[in-house]
Amino acid sequence: MADDVPYLFRGVMPVETPSSVLVSSSKYLNNPRLREWLAMILLRRNGPDMPPPAEMYEFMGILDELRDYDRIEQMITDERKVNPEFDAWFAEGFHSTYTIEDFRQYDPGSLGGIFYTWITEGDYEIQITPWQEPKTQLEFYNLRAGQTHDFEHILTGGGFNFMGELVPYWYRLTNIFKHIKDPELAAELCTIYIFGSLRYTVRTILHYPQVWMTAVKCIEQGMKVGQASDALFMKKLEPAFHLPLEEARAALGVREAVFLDTHNEGMFWATDGKEQLLREAAE
Repeated sequence: MADDVPYLFRGVMPVETPSSVLVSSSKYLNNPRLREWLAMILLRRNGPDMPPPAEMYEFMGILDELRDYDRIEQMITDERKVNPEFDAWFAEGFHSTYTIEDFRQYDPGSLGGIFYTWITEGDYEIQITPWQEPKTQLEFYNLRAGQTHDFEHILTGGGFNFMGELVPYWYRLTNIFKHIKDPELAAELCTIYIFGSLRYTVRTILHYPQVWMTAVKCIEQGMKVGQASDALFMKKLEPAFHLPLEEARAALGVREAVFLDTHNEGMFWATDGKEQLLREAAE
């Protein structure tokens, strides 16, 4: 009888199939590589044998298997017909070829100067994926997303650490949906960010609850900036490199951004809590 079925389990309809393997209406659930990757990035503790950036490198190969590139290209083309700003951005097709040394010229408090300090002191590289001339609209979008990501940290207020990553992630997860008319296209453009952010949400609350509220604060800020700001992901940032940070934000239409210092929390997360344990032992 229906009354004997637990309330939360009501409505479940068993599906019969001759298949001997998992079959689902979701292409994501059907992919065994993605299922394994998700289990790893959601449930594991952090360790030096698998740095978080390597997780996303693996994910990009999985995403390639899942994407319908022809459909994405058509959605971009259709969006351009109804979204003049989006169309103008693609029509111009602007992308940069700068090097780290090009930023030495900028004053310390400018957008370019802050970037230069963070990049050189952190021993980062500007180009995290091999350079190639974009041949499709999606390739252009991905190229500019890679070129502007570090500046989005600065402009949205997210520090260059693993907790700080949540700020630009969630800025994009809201800002893109605000400025793209087709929600399906917006979702395709945000797939990387929603999967990437899962590492800093699920893993944090499971293993590093000491910094969970920092993660919440970063997500809140990213959403606030994304909802309040112009389409930053389509802006040409290069003309603002010389401007003081607040002037650069104003020129680019970035609003509600403040710097969140998450260095200690990011170190705690990255070192599996060992950094705090060592500090407490020293005291």
